[in-house]
Formats: sequence, C-alpha cells, structure tokens
Amino acid sequence: MQYRQLGRSGLRVSAFTLGTMTFGGKGAFAKTGNTDLAGAMRQIDMCIAAGVNMFDTADIYSTGLSEEILGQALKGRSGEILVGTKARFHMGSGANDAGLSRYHIVAAAEASLRRLGRDHIDLYYLHEWDGQTPLDETLEALDTLTRAGKIRYAGVSNFSAWHIMKALGTAERNRLIAPVAQQIYYSLQAREVEYELLPLAVDQGLGVQVWSPMAGGLLSGKHRRGQAEAQGTRQLAQWNEPPVYDVEKLYDVVEELVAIGQERGVSAAQVALAWVAQRPAVTSLVIGARTEAQLADNLAAAELALSSEDMARLDRVSAPPLLYPYWHQASTAADRLSPADLLLLGPSIRKD
Repeated sequence: MQYRQLGRSGLRVSAFTLGTMTFGGKGAFAKTGNTDLAGAMRQIDMCIAAGVNMFDTADIYSTGLSEEILGQALKGRSGEILVGTKARFHMGSGANDAGLSRYHIVAAAEASLRRLGRDHIDLYYLHEWDGQTPLDETLEALDTLTRAGKIRYAGVSNFSAWHIMKALGTAERNRLIAPVAQQIYYSLQAREVEYELLPLAVDQGLGVQVWSPMAGGLLSGKHRRGQAEAQGTRQLAQWNEPPVYDVEKLYDVVEELVAIGQERGVSAAQVALAWVAQRPAVTSLVIGARTEAQLADNLAAAELALSSEDMARLDRVSAPPLLYPYWHQASTAADRLSPADLLLLGPSIRKD
C-alpha cells in the first residue's frame, strides 16, 4: 500500500480509503448495502491488513448510523487510524439542521464526534456547496473547531472550481483554516473533473480523494454490451449516482477494461481502480463493497501498476471532449501552458 501526502498538508494517507456508505443500510442508503457491525469489523480488519489507514463516512449516511457503526468497529484499535466525515445535508426537520452555517457545522461536528466515540475528526469535509451562507462564516466555524482540537484538517466535497478558489481566497485573506483536500467523483465513466477540478488541485496543491471510482459498479465488468444487466448493482436499484449520458461509450470503456484485465490476469474492476489511482493529483480512492469478496478484489488493485500503454488505451476510449475555451487553448496556447493546464490539454497537444 502506498501512502501519499494529502495536498500541501503533512498528513500521509493510504492510496485506498475504506468508504462506509454501506454501513447501516438505513433509509435511502439501503440501496448501497446494509453492512452490520460484525460485517464492518471484518471489512476493517481486511483493510488494516492491506495497509489502509483512512476510513471515510458522513453524518448523512443512514442518518448517522454509519458513523455509529464505524466508531464501534474502530474502538480499541490503533491510534494511527484516520477518520474522515462530512456535514452539510439535512439531519433533522429544523430550519438550521442543514447547510454550512456556523450553527450547523459546529453542532454537526459535535454530533459526529459523539456517534464516532472519538475526541477529534482527522479530516472534516464540507459535503456540498451552500450558496446562501457567507464563506467567511463557514471557514470561521472550521477554524473554531480546529483550535478546539475537534478537527485536524478540513476539506470540501462536490464543490465547483470557483467555489474552491473562493474558499481558498477567503481563508488566505482572513487567515482562517483552508481546505487541504477535495473529495470528488472521478472514473473512466465520467472525467469532467479534468476540465477544472484536477488542474486546480495541481495548481493549488489540494489533495484529492475520489468517491465511486468504479462508477457505482458500472465498471466492474458485469455490464457489457449485448448482455443482460447483472443483479446486485446500485444501478438496478435506481441509484442515480452517477448519471450515464452515453451508454455506448460506457460499453466501449468496459470492453477495454475487460480486455486489459484478461491480459493482466486481473479483474476489470481492478483495472478501473488502478487507472484512477495512477492519474495526476489523485491522493486516495474511496472504495466500498457489499461483500468481503468484492472488497478483497478492490484492495488487490492497490498492487496493480498499469503500463503507459494500458493507461493510453483507457485514455483514448474514455477521453472527454475539449469544451471551450480548452480546444482554443490547445490550438493557440500550447507554447505557454503550466502542468495544471497540461493535465487536460497535454494528450491533445501531443496528438497534434
């Protein structure tokens, strides 16, 4: 297992993180899985044996039950284990039971600490943008929690690039805690983050944790052109994350994953995970599984190193189109591009 620096912070996290959305299986999250305490403990044992040191949850997952199960399962384990959680979404029916206000963030963090049975949160994410709360208020709340020793690092999740830059600028101007990482959706099925979010991470030194790197199971190799959909996947349970806009392109990607997997003697899922893990700026992949067999297969991808040709094959079949102004930059600005620019534009320029 590799350990990678989380952005410009001094924290080192494992290249794979165990995501616990399946823990609890309450309400809408029953669609993702319903891992109980005994199952959670077995998954955590497997992850620790593989070298995983980061575990990810959120208060909204099964309305707090995921945090409770994770906290119980980690009780008495090594103090070197890192825990990340998140806040933003509705946790009650009150007018202030959601959002990124000082009121909600402080209350949410304290509630998460109680459920987790811990005295601090290692990485606390703002789970989604709140355009109605001033950013200085949000960051002051995170700063207060940091100074109180209740959180160690802060991050953002599902923010736009301009949201993140506004947060970084506000933090610098007011000398407040700044986000050190972003948690984003990224997979061979959808590479939109390459337009701005990954270049931003390179330019600003943000760590990147990737959620759903197998596109909710769509890249496992079970969904192939001309075959009936396999049972037991999120998509069949009407889970709408991630949306699929081009089914034929998805099938093309899966066929390439299966082909490379057969050549390498590994599963298509491992190839999909290894591709994301080897992409620029990516720090850690958040993986989760309904079964221990799936988890074991996913963890094995941490040891898989794809060749440059493997990466290029997958890049060609999944590359996003260059939107404006990127196609214009590729054709007219190639002589003065930064490493952040080249993350997206490099393949097009080299092709020309």
